[in-house]
Amino acid sequence: MPLATDVVSGERAEDGVDLPSIERIRAGVQPPGLLFVGDGKMRALAPRASLARPQAWSWSPLPLTGATAEAMDAWITMGGTQGEAGEGTRLWRTHDRGHAGLAAEGSECARTCRAPGSGGEGRARVLVGRSPRQATRQAAGWDKRLRHAETHLMALTPPSGRGQRHITDAATRVEAIARVLTAHRVAGWLSVVWAKQVEQPTQYVGRGRGALNRAKRVIQKTRSHLTHITRQADPIAAHHQRCGWKALVTKAGHTRLSLQEAVLGYRNAYRVERRVHRLQSRVQIAPLFVKLNEHMEGRTDLLTLGVRVFTVTACVLRRSLETAQARLPGLPPENKPKMTDKPTAERILKTFADISLTIIKNAAGEDMRRRLTPLSGVQEAILQRLGLGATLYGQLEMQAIGT
Repeated sequence: MPLATDVVSGERAEDGVDLPSIERIRAGVQPPGLLFVGDGKMRALAPRASLARPQAWSWSPLPLTGATAEAMDAWITMGGTQGEAGEGTRLWRTHDRGHAGLAAEGSECARTCRAPGSGGEGRARVLVGRSPRQATRQAAGWDKRLRHAETHLMALTPPSGRGQRHITDAATRVEAIARVLTAHRVAGWLSVVWAKQVEQPTQYVGRGRGALNRAKRVIQKTRSHLTHITRQADPIAAHHQRCGWKALVTKAGHTRLSLQEAVLGYRNAYRVERRVHRLQSRVQIAPLFVKLNEHMEGRTDLLTLGVRVFTVTACVLRRSLETAQARLPGLPPENKPKMTDKPTAERILKTFADISLTIIKNAAGEDMRRRLTPLSGVQEAILQRLGLGATLYGQLEMQAIGT
């Protein structure tokens, strides 16, 4: 549920923009023990230090740069060692078809953090986890990148023919190889073997047609030819071992935030992005044909209310279905028999898309009748579970007295 919304100018950096919103949420909600989960902009040390207050914690992923990148190798080694020894934590999840699979595995350690200008040090938990699915996808991506690099390297030495330009000197050859490896980010992973090819064709001296007694000369052409490309097994295997790992940092204790809860919370980040997607596509926040900042902020606040209605509608209906252990049929128009217990607000609204209100007036315009489309069983069930009921819907249909 969007609790706070800020509209800022586009040239501003995102660092620190979320801190005023967090302060407003603290003042409005006021429960102890809030856990603020942030993305990459909140993983900096200064924002995390500003959130470190009594009975309040923050949680965010760490960037693979700077000191974190240097320590990540040791963390991955520690997590792999503990996993092989059976000391790590494993998270199993049951899929929709009832098959249980390994969702994540990892371990945790502690490190000392010092915020700028704080004058004190604090201990933070570093949760290091690995997702097997993400590791498989990343490894497949790197293999695809290697294949593309090999294709571009082979294109550096086309077969001899008219109009083909070949590399003739060693400096140009080395520069071309480095440019391809850098462009595909596979430097140190491929070993290229080149060979020197020399051709000595003969041609007539001067211009014109050849003759039996015409003088000839031999021309020597030298080019570099790629003969073999070898993948470096050790660097590639070392990189594949790093695939799928993610480091999360928090000051919350084990009772407040376990490793399993941190992994699941990170995977549920798409729910927040879904709200932004609704703001962009469902309620049509763009394009904005306004010039004044007040109009822009007002339009954003108004459309944010629409996103909240979407969120509340889906949440109330899902909770009602979960409590009653029930499902609704016919929400997907392409599959009417399908049952679901997690309908979206878009599906709920489409269910009521065929409703119409017919207003009938006499010639003088004095008498008026209203006719509503009768509700189906699914529509009545949705209204009942939303706490509205069919009576409220029937109040839209009114008839004038005395016709």
